[in-house]
Amino acid sequence: MSIVVRKPRVPAVGDAERVFADDVLGGLGADPKRLSPKYFYDHAGSELFQRITALPEYYLTRTEAGILEANAGAIAKLIPRDAAMVEFGAGSSAKTRILLRAAPQVSAYVPVDISGEFLAAETARLQLEMPDLRVLPVEADFTKPFVLPAALGARPRVGFFPGSTIGNFEPHEANTLLRHAATMLGPGALFIVGVDLVKDPDVLTAAYNDAAGVTAAFNLNLLKRINHELGGELDPATFRHRAFYNQEQRRIEMHLVSLARQKVRVCGKSFDFRRGETIHTENSYKYTIDLFRSHAAGAGWGNAATFVDAQNYFSVHALRAKGVVKDARSIAAPGV
Repeated sequence: MSIVVRKPRVPAVGDAERVFADDVLGGLGADPKRLSPKYFYDHAGSELFQRITALPEYYLTRTEAGILEANAGAIAKLIPRDAAMVEFGAGSSAKTRILLRAAPQVSAYVPVDISGEFLAAETARLQLEMPDLRVLPVEADFTKPFVLPAALGARPRVGFFPGSTIGNFEPHEANTLLRHAATMLGPGALFIVGVDLVKDPDVLTAAYNDAAGVTAAFNLNLLKRINHELGGELDPATFRHRAFYNQEQRRIEMHLVSLARQKVRVCGKSFDFRRGETIHTENSYKYTIDLFRSHAAGAGWGNAATFVDAQNYFSVHALRAKGVVKDARSIAAPGV
């Protein structure tokens, strides 16, 4: 695919593109260089991620879906009548459908996602499938405070955060996100969170280095997005995807490795790369069940139920808010 390069412009203050530009310039100017994984998900990135979820090496999606299918009835019993389900980082909403079908008492669904085009398409599909469900999409960066639709009224709220996206946050950032969710959803609210578990490093490494190269394309698409939206001059052919398991940190790390010494430009600014220098694009922390419960408890959540698969690859936690958590700060962007 050819890269569309256009001249950089100065976006309006407060514009999402300005925030993107500031984050990219700051990340490329840092030592070591880094970019936030939340910027993977433009339309092309979202479609590539959907392909990743179907790969044989990528156990996470099918394992979590299997847990939800097997335990949907038990989870549904925890959801109150006339509830509103708020999904943080909705994506395709495929796993949400499992819960919505099992819990007809949910009367409103609020998918929150940073990719507006992808969100609109998924919302339209879901509304056709479930015409009696009120779908109220919110285009927002869920890593920062956002406003829920006023139309939710006084409905009890249920949060849904699948896919082990919680693992993309540094532990202290994950704690802040959990506190923010407790404040937003309210005392006594239910929060259903998917969490990937520590396991054989070979299984973990293979999941992020698929033979078909889809994860590599997903990682490299971030450079294409910078070129397209910010007028960047980064040649994806001069970078390669690298993912490995950092056993000490209990996390998968994804990087883009420069294949040569080079100079790149973004928004009129130049950045030098040494051969072998990387842009750290994502972390994916893996938890034990006890460790995640401890994190959740420190952020104001009690354990209502925990569900795992037969191989102990993945876990789904049903958390219950202990009360209103005060002083929730903005959630730091996930990444390094």
